[in-house]
Order: sequence, then structure tokens, then C-alpha cells
Amino acid sequence: MIKISENLIDQIRKHGENTYNEECCGAIIGETNNGYKIIHELFEFSNEKDENRARRYLISPEQYKLAEKQADERKLELLGFYHSHPDHPAKPSQFDTDHALPWFLYIIVSVQNGQAKDLTAWLLKEDHSGFDEQNIIVERKNDER
Repeated sequence: MIKISENLIDQIRKHGENTYNEECCGAIIGETNNGYKIIHELFEFSNEKDENRARRYLISPEQYKLAEKQADERKLELLGFYHSHPDHPAKPSQFDTDHALPWFLYIIVSVQNGQAKDLTAWLLKEDHSGFDEQNIIVERKNDER
């Protein structure tokens, strides 16, 4: 199960809309507690892919190292990454499956005609055969402390 604030969901959606019709990407920082992955912060990255940015994203080694450093400094963990699917469903593609790692969380937002729609969360199965969709608990803006 995933816990995330409405503000952070809004941030992912906005990032996807601002980069449309290319895929956006970023890091997810938080903690694991009692079986929940609790998301505290996001780090927006620029898509470093040289070509086909409408269907692919690339997080550079430098961006990855920065995300790990930011998490360490906050005494949190790098939980995973998010990205957008311009004009495609918020479901992992075969490319996503082929390049994912089972210990990371992946959030995907579908951006249709420039407007963010569905947002889903996924964990890759240990045998790399596919993803399991994760339940998302959204902390509403007025519920946040």
C-alpha cells in the first residue's frame, strides 16, 4: 500500500502536463513503515533521453545519485520513480517491465491531450514477469498535518 498526499499527486500530474507530449520523470522519496510505502517528497528530473521522448524517459546516473543523496540527507529512502504516459494508459508498458527493478515503486500518470488523468502505482514481481498494482491511500489536503 502507498500513502501519498494530494499535494504530491498534484505535483506529479502538473509535471506530466507541463512536459506533454514527452514523458516526464522524477524520484520518489519516503519511508517504509508497517507495510506502507509513505511518500514524503518528489524530485522532478528532466527527461535525459536523446530520442523518442514521447515514449521513453531516462534518468541519468547523476540524477539517480542526487536522489539517493537527497534521501540520505533526510534520513529517508529512495522508494522509486514516477513518469508519465502521454496519450497512453497509466499501466506499465513492456519496456517498463523490461527495465524496472523489483524493489522500487513506480508511479505512472496518464496524460491525455495535455491533461493528467489516471495515476497508478506498481511494484515489479520478484521474477520480473510483470507488475502488481498497488493501492494508493491519498491524504487529502485538509487531512495533512
